[in-house]
Amino acid sequence: MKHPLQKLLATRTPDHPVGLPSLCSANEWVIDAGMLWAQKYQMPLLLEATANQVNQFGGYTGMTPQDFADFVKQRALKNGFPLSDLVLGGDHLGPMVWQNETVDSAMAKAETLVQDFVRAGFTKIHLDASMPLAGDDISHGMDPAVVAARAARLAAVCEQAYALLHARDSEAVPPIYVVGSEVPIAGGAHGGEAEISVTTPKSFHEAVSLFQDAFAALNLQSAWERVIAVVVQPGVEFGNDSIMDYDSQAAASLSRALDDYPGLVFEGHSTDYQRPEALRAMVRDGIAILKVGPALTFALREGLYALQAMEKILLSDTPERQSHYCETLEQAMLENPNYWNPYFDGSEAMLSLNRLFGLSDRSRYYLGEPAVKSAEERLLDNLSRANIPLGLLRQFFLDQYRKVRENTLSTHPSALLRDKICVALDDYR
Repeated sequence: MKHPLQKLLATRTPDHPVGLPSLCSANEWVIDAGMLWAQKYQMPLLLEATANQVNQFGGYTGMTPQDFADFVKQRALKNGFPLSDLVLGGDHLGPMVWQNETVDSAMAKAETLVQDFVRAGFTKIHLDASMPLAGDDISHGMDPAVVAARAARLAAVCEQAYALLHARDSEAVPPIYVVGSEVPIAGGAHGGEAEISVTTPKSFHEAVSLFQDAFAALNLQSAWERVIAVVVQPGVEFGNDSIMDYDSQAAASLSRALDDYPGLVFEGHSTDYQRPEALRAMVRDGIAILKVGPALTFALREGLYALQAMEKILLSDTPERQSHYCETLEQAMLENPNYWNPYFDGSEAMLSLNRLFGLSDRSRYYLGEPAVKSAEERLLDNLSRANIPLGLLRQFFLDQYRKVRENTLSTHPSALLRDKICVALDDYR
């Protein structure tokens, strides 16, 4: 039984360079908007959770893999989205969260992690054991053969978990795999990077060979046949106030190297904020899976700030009724700086600017805080009761104003927010 992504990618030809975005977010607004967007364009929705977001201990979302799968399915039911068009993926699955622990301890937890993801119905699995663990000799960097062997060890656990799943459900689709880890820092750069090195063809060839040998050493040849992509660094990245654009010429030799591996594509991470023409070029050059996350929650936050700007105008005579959303969000960030402080530097004014408007969108870690959610609910309630004048709507939601004028979009604040995210996703069409 072939995985739906295998079927989709099998249709790729030089004249028909198929690709699709992978939405890396646990935010319900992003998930809802992604479902609306995928339905509109009759595309499958690839939705991924990272190991630090979702794991057996809850991650920073507080959700286990099964919790996340159930949550997404509930959103699909609410949105009328067919589960047959939904693909759940696990990103950077490995010992990333437990890097300070010994190899035995971290890898045991990583095995439980991947097992839980497969059992919960995640079928696209990115195996990532690239990070050094306590006791590893990294005087010359991580040994690529060790990285590949640890990834294969995790693949073996996935295969065992799938066998048990298939015994209970004969319709269960076997997992497909992504290997490799030449990626930028998750969620964007710390800032200051002047140049990103494109993965060399030599490095790519060596990686594929090492992973293939590691899978074979554990008799995982059938699993290797379901490896669909290798993560590479195609030369894209973004920081708080910078975007490194894709350069097709710089990646040309890497793109040609893919010709030696029919059935494989590249997976590109941190494709947020790339121009549509760059995304088209990436798909043409073999980077067929395009990870995006912070750009989508940035669009959400952008919409929430715009709603508050309208709220201040519409409720100027009753300030006590206002939500104070922006202030509440920044206060939550100030009270717990762990998710933004390592990424920012500079004056207090610059720190505030980056907290509120940085492209790396560290505010996404705080959107679910109780005080922030309460302010969001008050904001939406206030504006759902208000009659938003067209001129005010045009001032803060120009794209949405045009759709309202075409009678294709409601002025309800929830509709405006979802469409904000859909507009960001439109770059990936």
